[in-house]
Amino acid sequence: MSGRIHKNKQVSTIKGIYAFALLMLCSYGVFAQQQPGAPLGLQDQKKDSLQFDKTNTDDWHNDNIIVKVRYKYLNSNKVHTPDSSIHTFHRRPNIQPWYRDLGNYGTSVQNLMFTPEDRTGPSLGYNTFNVFRLNPDSLRYYNTTVPYSEFSFRLGSKLEQQVGILHTQNIKPNWNFAFEYNRVSSQGFFLLQRTSHDMGSFSTNYESINHRYKLKAGIIYNKDIQDENGGIVDTSQLTNDSYNERSNVDIAYANAVSGGGSAVPRSLITNTIRDYNIVLQHGYSWGHTDTLYSEDSTQMKIEYTPRFSVTHNFRLSNQQYTYKDLVPDSLRYAPVFAQAFFGDGSDSVFTRQKQNTFDNSLLLNGFLGKGEKQIQFSAGAGVRVDRFSTRYLINADFTTITSNYLVAQIRKEALEQGDLFYIADAKFYVTGAASGNSLLHFAAGKELGKGTAIIKAGIQQNINNAPYNYSLYINAYDTLTNNFNKESVTKVYGSISSNKYHLDLEVRNYLISNYLYMNAAQLPDQYAPTINLLQLSLQKAFKWRGVVFDNEVLYQSFTANAPLNLPMFLGRHQLSYERYIFKNALKIAIGAEMRYHSPYQTARYSAIFNRFYYDYTYVLSNDPIYAAFFNFKIKRFRSFIMVDQVQQAFRKANVINLPGYPAQNTMIRFGFNWVLLK
Repeated sequence: MSGRIHKNKQVSTIKGIYAFALLMLCSYGVFAQQQPGAPLGLQDQKKDSLQFDKTNTDDWHNDNIIVKVRYKYLNSNKVHTPDSSIHTFHRRPNIQPWYRDLGNYGTSVQNLMFTPEDRTGPSLGYNTFNVFRLNPDSLRYYNTTVPYSEFSFRLGSKLEQQVGILHTQNIKPNWNFAFEYNRVSSQGFFLLQRTSHDMGSFSTNYESINHRYKLKAGIIYNKDIQDENGGIVDTSQLTNDSYNERSNVDIAYANAVSGGGSAVPRSLITNTIRDYNIVLQHGYSWGHTDTLYSEDSTQMKIEYTPRFSVTHNFRLSNQQYTYKDLVPDSLRYAPVFAQAFFGDGSDSVFTRQKQNTFDNSLLLNGFLGKGEKQIQFSAGAGVRVDRFSTRYLINADFTTITSNYLVAQIRKEALEQGDLFYIADAKFYVTGAASGNSLLHFAAGKELGKGTAIIKAGIQQNINNAPYNYSLYINAYDTLTNNFNKESVTKVYGSISSNKYHLDLEVRNYLISNYLYMNAAQLPDQYAPTINLLQLSLQKAFKWRGVVFDNEVLYQSFTANAPLNLPMFLGRHQLSYERYIFKNALKIAIGAEMRYHSPYQTARYSAIFNRFYYDYTYVLSNDPIYAAFFNFKIKRFRSFIMVDQVQQAFRKANVINLPGYPAQNTMIRFGFNWVLLK
């Protein structure tokens, strides 16, 4: 049976987008903001990418005030600045550099560079949309000298859209707030592969005038929806002229087309993940205060050096995964369970799994040293309650896990050039089902010369339980239960980075015992022998006048017969010409790029479990993927236009991302990012 759609006129949203941007411009006078001489408690490590004074293009002054926009993350004092470069502005921001999707932007993503799942305590286990979601560790806490807003918009073929809005400003010199909203959606070239992601956050950053009390708080919400089509069933149709309109290609879930006359046909089989996080970190410190005067005694500055502090961390989160199939087919579920369905819409397959987490911890901190060269010692304890549930139409199952854990840390950050930096982290779960789980990490590094290079080395070990969805999965027709041993992942790594020589080199070696994965039968499994995996990644750019040749390569080698689907080599090469023109009023970057990987036994995707599973039957060997782009920047406005999947214009068959999931046709994308200042 063939899934078929009729051509529909694309509904333009550009007028509405520009109208909203104009509304933002007109609304800046709503909030008043004090203009401090410098952001409170923030240190410049290097010249801000948003603060230039050489050219008209790079002039980020506002009413003769130099604009400073800085942000930190939840557990770090290192200062970051927003990116304003155009070198790679044309690339999709969420899936760089080694991710592969299901052939439509926003679909489930697999990282071809092996990266262990980030879990120490109890977890739900659904991670294929992680790159599109905001999380507490990536939430930014800003400090600005003027109200600052960013508006971004990207548009591609088949209704591919990405919209982003950010606004931040200081209510007072020592108190900031920020809110952000992002949306990613795409219809896709093939039938029933629509995606929709909504991400929003609010954060606030406060420090008392005497520097003794600090607070960071935030709220995050994510919702991800993916229509499932099961992949195409016959790759030979990709070279058949009768299927040049890719929505006519036969799909595995052809009976799942919804009715109702929607402009974009929807699948009756969907995977949805929704979550929210509320985070709070605040603390009070005791220390020594000095009053510093200028040489002529006309200016005074208060310098505070903490010696001891108490920090309270709180997190409340909810994650919910839902799978529903409103028109189940017996053959679709044969690999998992045997069940006859009527096919008249009276049956359905449904499961919903939730995790509610309440996490509270208290830390005692000590400080050695002065000013920005302090060493921080922390130790504390926490209690965490996780409530898991599975609903499957006719009943529900509930599990509650209460855990107590201990944490400790020694940290010295490099806040100035040439500083030695190091960090040692430890976290141990001592009670509950997660008892014995631990995270140990040590890393150290130093800047060589005056900005010549930074070297870093570290070791990390993570011992963790299997995620909840590996241990229990229930629907109305089947129950899967497992009891796995703890997984152990040890990583040893070293890196060298040099802005001067445009070089980043990193070596990583993993030792993995009791590896948890999905086997070829789409069932959770565990591989007991130790896996040794070596990775070598290199990024090197060559510059000559305006010509830039940027290269990224990755090499991976792992133990034979290990259940891993990874290519040995991956590469991306970009050749561009970048320079200022029109008396430095306009900066351009024009060029082309190529991506490729070596042949390898690729994983497959399970729509039923929303996970990638191990497979050894399909060897994936593709031609390189090409793209051409033109990026430019005028003052605070950046834009691009590009042609992606260029090779598709000269061949009939699409590149294959995964078995049954071809990449897009040749497509045109454009977008812009506009920074607005009051």
